[in-house]
Amino acid sequence: MGELDIDHLTKEFGEETGEHIVAVDDLNIDIEDGEFLILVGPSGCGKSTTLRCIAGLEQPTSGDIVLDGQPVTQRKPKDRHMAMVFQNYALYPHMTARENMAFGLRMTTDLNNDEIDGRVVDAAELMGIEDLLEKKPGELSGGQQQRVALGRAIVRDPEVFLMDEPLSNLDAKLRTQMRTELQDLQQDLDVTTIYVTHDQTEAMTMGDRIAILDGGELQQIGTPNECYKEPNNQFVAGFIGSPSMNFFDVELSDGRLVHDAFSTSVSPAIQERLAGEGSEFVMGIRPEEVLSEDDAVGDDDAFEIEVNVVEPLGDVTYIYTDIGGTESTISVSRNTELQPGERIQAAFPDSEIHVFDQHTGEAIVSRGEPVDDGVAVSETGRSDASEA
Repeated sequence: MGELDIDHLTKEFGEETGEHIVAVDDLNIDIEDGEFLILVGPSGCGKSTTLRCIAGLEQPTSGDIVLDGQPVTQRKPKDRHMAMVFQNYALYPHMTARENMAFGLRMTTDLNNDEIDGRVVDAAELMGIEDLLEKKPGELSGGQQQRVALGRAIVRDPEVFLMDEPLSNLDAKLRTQMRTELQDLQQDLDVTTIYVTHDQTEAMTMGDRIAILDGGELQQIGTPNECYKEPNNQFVAGFIGSPSMNFFDVELSDGRLVHDAFSTSVSPAIQERLAGEGSEFVMGIRPEEVLSEDDAVGDDDAFEIEVNVVEPLGDVTYIYTDIGGTESTISVSRNTELQPGERIQAAFPDSEIHVFDQHTGEAIVSRGEPVDDGVAVSETGRSDASEA
């Protein structure tokens, strides 16, 4: 079992010095046995502090960490049945890979040497590093050191894996490879895993669910697809997705969202939903949902833009433009032959737009569908985020 509940977790720093900082603010997350949960957010959002509180390396100011129904908040780290993988690997340089992997077992268990060595060999075979066991960290590459650090966690047979940006020190190609290996490993071991990252690509591709933090508060929790398609607020919409969602300040007038550079009609359902929310909003649309070139020609709401930069990436091409003073990104075919300075047509289909409250940032419309007030949507974590 590895069911973990984070219950009203709060962590504050600087009370002694008068510099009061709330790193984690009343965080509530329930993690199922065997689930792969990603904690993601910008630097300083509280994700690593949350992980350290779970591990026992930081003592929460208030709240509880509950593992399989038993509070572990006051337990020492070694007594929590958890194993942590650090960003810098934290390997002892004077020990071999075998000794590094065995060290935790020697310090915290009564296993004899044969049992410990058996676990180490099994984990090494699983990680594909059985030929490296007699080498010291200084003789290993970054990827090999990371595998040793993972093996050290695996041998402990924990109920929960805690991973704090374990791939951030690797080069891009190896990071992509290790993402796949970590996913396979977690599925094979079926161990509850909490993985911290600032890399949204890791968040979108690895986790069963992602929990998005900002300023110590939970903004949204849900599957990657849910958070991408139905962001709870403007922060989530802008953070998840690369390139980021385009945002425009607009006014609702005569059934249209009006901007200095364009005017786009919206459905009666959207008009009705926005009618009680004032007249000024923030409209968002993802780069791949913008109609451009031939697709926009003939659209009643089409308008003209000038291509500033063309960025071909092989599988897709991005063009960058200025729409009424707002830098914007549009995804186009990889075979495009557009050049900087060309003028093309663009349009925003109302079935793909998002609308946010200009003051609170809360979502009012997601992908052309009105978001009802007061309706808890557990799959996207709206109820959790509103309480955070």
